[in-house]
Amino acid sequence: MMKKFNIKSPLGIFLIAIVPLVILLTYSGIRLDLTKEKRYTLSDSTVKVLESVKKPLTVDVYLEGDFPASFKQLQSETRFMLEEFRKINPKIDFKFIDPIKTKMSKDTLMAMGMQPSVLPDVKDGKITQITLFPYAVIKYDKRGVSIPLVVQQAGIDADQQLTRSIEGLEYSLVSNIKNIAADKRKKVGILVNQDELGPEEFHGFMQLALENYDAGPVVPKNQTELTLEDLPLLKQMSALVIAKPRKAFTDNEKVILDQFIMNGGKTLWMIDAVNAEMDTLTRSQKVMPFPVDINMTDFFFNYGIRINPALVKDVKKFALLKLVTGEVGGNPQYTSLPWPYFPLGIAENDNPITKNINPVKFEFPTSIDTLGGRKNIKTKVLFESSERTLLKQVPNYVDLKEIASVDSLGQMEKPSRPKIFAVALEGKFNSAYASRIERKGYPGFKSQSTENKMIIIADGDVGRNKMHKGEPLPMGIDRLTNQEFGNEQFLRNALDYLLDDSNLMALRNRNIEERLLDRNRITEEKANWQWLNLLLPLVVIGLLGGLFFWMRKRKFG
Repeated sequence: MMKKFNIKSPLGIFLIAIVPLVILLTYSGIRLDLTKEKRYTLSDSTVKVLESVKKPLTVDVYLEGDFPASFKQLQSETRFMLEEFRKINPKIDFKFIDPIKTKMSKDTLMAMGMQPSVLPDVKDGKITQITLFPYAVIKYDKRGVSIPLVVQQAGIDADQQLTRSIEGLEYSLVSNIKNIAADKRKKVGILVNQDELGPEEFHGFMQLALENYDAGPVVPKNQTELTLEDLPLLKQMSALVIAKPRKAFTDNEKVILDQFIMNGGKTLWMIDAVNAEMDTLTRSQKVMPFPVDINMTDFFFNYGIRINPALVKDVKKFALLKLVTGEVGGNPQYTSLPWPYFPLGIAENDNPITKNINPVKFEFPTSIDTLGGRKNIKTKVLFESSERTLLKQVPNYVDLKEIASVDSLGQMEKPSRPKIFAVALEGKFNSAYASRIERKGYPGFKSQSTENKMIIIADGDVGRNKMHKGEPLPMGIDRLTNQEFGNEQFLRNALDYLLDDSNLMALRNRNIEERLLDRNRITEEKANWQWLNLLLPLVVIGLLGGLFFWMRKRKFG
C-alpha cells in the first residue's frame, strides 16, 4: 500500500512553493537578474530610447554558423539583449544570419561597412582559419547602419576582448538605434575662420561626425570674424568644433562664443599653444617651436583652465617615429625609434569617453592646468602623461638627434610631474562678460548657462588625418609604423558625450566580472573529468539499484 503524500512535510512545502513559481516564470517570460553587476537588466536610458522607436526596426546579426565557443557566448549575449529589446517595443525585431550558408560574398559584406575577422580554429590537432563578420546591421525607414560587435583594442587577449565587447554591447546597439530612429539629427558646426585644419586634413573627423550628426562649416558672413549676423546660424548648432586655430580671436568673437556656450552650445576645442610641425623637422633635422597666442587665455581662465606654451616630452609612453637610418645596396633602411614629443594618451580611469579604446597619439602637445575654484563646474581629466615627463620651454630647438637619447635633459629642461593633455568640463558655466560693458552689445545676453559640457585638448593635431599621394588616410593610422591609434574613437566618443541628452554614455562604464575557467587545468585534467562524467552516473545507478534490491529482499524475503 502506497504511503499517503503529506503536503505539510518539507518536500510538500517545497513543491507547493517552488513548482508554481517555476511554471509562472517559464510561461510569463519574466526573468530574474541575480548577477552582481546586473548584466541582464536594461538601464532606464535604454528603455526610454527603445520606447521612442515609432516605426518597424530590424537588426540583422551576422553571428550564425560554425565558429569558436567564445563567439558563441557573444552570440548568446546579443540574442538575449535583442529579445529584451523586443519585449520593451514589439516594433523592434531581429534575425541571425550565416553569411557563409546564405552565400553572401565578401565584397558585398565589406561594401556594407563590415571588415572580416580571421580567427585560428584548432580541431583534432589541426589548425584552420575561420573568417567571421561579427557585425549587426540596423535597418529603419530605408536607412541602415553597420555596427561592429567586437571591440578592436590593441594589447588585450581574446578573453578580455570578448568581455569588453559584451560590456559595450548595450551601448553599441541602443546608441545606434537612437541615432537612426531620431526624427531630426543634431547639427555640428566646424568653425572655419581662424586658419584651422583644412578640409583634407580634417576629412576623417568630418566622416565620423556625419555618421550620426549633420556636420558642416561655420563661416562668418563677413569673411573676417564672427559677428551678430552669424547668430542665426550658430543657434542652429548643437555643438561647435574648433580644430587647431592659428589666427587670434578678436574680443568681439569671444563674446559671440561666450554666449553660444551660455545658450547651451557644446564646444570641442583642439588647441596648439606652440607652433611645431613634424614636416619642417623632418626636412631640416632641427626646428625652433614658438608660442602661439590666439587671445584665448582669459576665455579659458574663466572655466578654470590654462593651456601652457611648453612642449611635453614623455619618455615612458610615446609613439614610434620611422626614420631612414642607413642604406644597403642603394635601398634606404628604416628603423622605428621612440619619439618623446609624440606622447600616447592611455586611459587609466573609467571615463566613458576614453574607456576601451586604443592609445591616442598626440603630436607636440602642450599641457593643461586645472585651476579649480570654479563654482558649479566639474573638471574630469581624460588623458595625462606618465610620471616620467619633461617640459621643453619655448622658443627652444627641437632636434631629431634627441631621438637617440630620450632620457637626456636638454637646455632649459627639468623633470616634471604628469601633465594633462585633455579635460572634460560639465556644469553650469558663468559668462566671463556678466559684469563687463560688452554685454550691452549682445541682444538677450545670458549670464549663466543651463547644464552644459565642454572638452579641451591641448593638441591641435589630435584630429588631423595624414595624407598619402594627395588622398586622406583614416584618422589614427600611421602608415610608416603600421600602427592604429585610438584618435578616431576618442573624438567620436567626445562628440557623443557632448551631445548625449539621454545619459547613454554611462553605459560605456559597465563592468562585467570575468569568471573564466582555468585553461591550463582544463588541458591537464581533461581526460580525468571525461572518465568521471562517464562512469559516475553508472556507479550511482548501480548503487541505487543494489540498495533497492537489498531493501526489497529484506522486506519481502
